[in-house]
Amino acid sequence: MVQFADFDARGYPMVDVRTGYAQWVDSYEQTVEDAMDLAVLSQLAVPAWGSVSRAADLGCGTGRTGSWLRGRGVAAVDGVDLTPEMLAVARAKGVHDQLVEADLSATGLPGGAYDLVVSSLVDEHLPELGPLYREAWRLARPGGLCVLVGLHPHFIMTAGMPTHFTTATGESVAITTHVHLVGDHLTAGLAEGWQLAEMREAVVDDAWVALKPKWERFRGHPVSAAYVWRKAA
Repeated sequence: MVQFADFDARGYPMVDVRTGYAQWVDSYEQTVEDAMDLAVLSQLAVPAWGSVSRAADLGCGTGRTGSWLRGRGVAAVDGVDLTPEMLAVARAKGVHDQLVEADLSATGLPGGAYDLVVSSLVDEHLPELGPLYREAWRLARPGGLCVLVGLHPHFIMTAGMPTHFTTATGESVAITTHVHLVGDHLTAGLAEGWQLAEMREAVVDDAWVALKPKWERFRGHPVSAAYVWRKAA
């Protein structure tokens, strides 16, 4: 198994997911770039967002993804997150029909009820992918989709950079980060019965370098990956 510690080039102090996002919440939306996930979602060809009547937003955080989905015509979105401070921000936006504080492997949401299960910028925090794909399978109706988007393992390994944020005192703090290869996603998804319908890899390009000039050295390297899975009807 690939370990992030073997690639860590920053050496930031590291905290668990709930602790980290509780501390990051006030500046989260000002520091996470839409190019990392929302821009990749917008390039996907398979999902017909406007035809989705009900979606489950796993790892909904502050509601960024939920807001994006509603803006694309998704009729109803239920959100799940581990961090109550992030859920409070999402609740204030009012884009989710219900919000649940729970682990993504056991959401408590109704099974077979969702046209779409989506998870954004989450998988790097999970020690194993199987529980996420398994819960997504339980939640999706026959014919439904599961869409996962997150940091590309190549970028995590090449940059040696964990998910991190800057505290109010100016300290850089990392949140528990794991490396899951593309093959790990394929193995986990197929093991649960999902059929891969689309995959897209986004690279560091001119737009990225304009946002982060120091990333010029990563130009052309994959930075995000999106997987679209279908549950057989």
